[in-house]
Amino acid sequence: MLVLRLLNVVAPAYFLCISLVTFVLQIFLFIPSMFRDPSTTPLFSPALLHGALFLFLSANALGNYVLVIQSSPEDLSKGLNLGEGAEVMADWLDGSRSPGSALPSTHFCRLCARVTQRHDHHCFFTGNCIGSRNMRNFIMFCLYTSLACLDSLVAGMAYISVALSMSFANPLAFLTLLPHSISQFFSGALLSSEMFVILMLYLWLGIGLACAGFCCHQMLLVLRGQTRYQVRKGMVVRAQPWRENLQEVFGKRWLLGLFIPVLNVGSDYHRQKEK
Repeated sequence: MLVLRLLNVVAPAYFLCISLVTFVLQIFLFIPSMFRDPSTTPLFSPALLHGALFLFLSANALGNYVLVIQSSPEDLSKGLNLGEGAEVMADWLDGSRSPGSALPSTHFCRLCARVTQRHDHHCFFTGNCIGSRNMRNFIMFCLYTSLACLDSLVAGMAYISVALSMSFANPLAFLTLLPHSISQFFSGALLSSEMFVILMLYLWLGIGLACAGFCCHQMLLVLRGQTRYQVRKGMVVRAQPWRENLQEVFGKRWLLGLFIPVLNVGSDYHRQKEK
């Protein structure tokens, strides 16, 4: 448990550090290097277009990241009559009783110390549980993080191709870039700043692919009306059309949430369903 609590602090700090480094490289290195192209007009230069795209992706990624933390799943142990009260909570704490035996689709998280509805998983990078209230923001966070990493990867490759006078037309060029750069760095032929950018290229690739895969996996579960916790425990869920499953998570105003980080887009649907 101590290791998990430590990971709950280290993982968000790691994400914020990577975000800060990415922002600094984009604003102070990649975008200024694009302004040096004399063949483009200042108004529609690639630097301005790329900068606007990067700021849009970053704002959505960080905005949804904050909303995932703010819209924490509700602690059902405070608002529901559980009958046995403290005894039920004690059973959940020592693991002698399954939360699903008292309330369907619920789970007690030891790290968050609360019982949440439609629990999916505990995300260490946000330090928070993912459930019914913040699932949509979590999916949008994964989506825009993967797009921001892809955008940074393309900009970084363009910068390296100019700095090192190399071409990435051959797919093997990217695969052999890291070992070749390491040998050049230790021989003194490569600057430390250029080596750092090359390392960030592979880091952006890894984070982008991981977030994209996680986003696709979560969307598949949403379409099925399932959560990762239900799949892991083998729980049977009530079958309903995939459109209703999407509406439960994204709400009727789902288009707004695709472009602007907003809180509780699907709240209206949940109120109607409760009535």
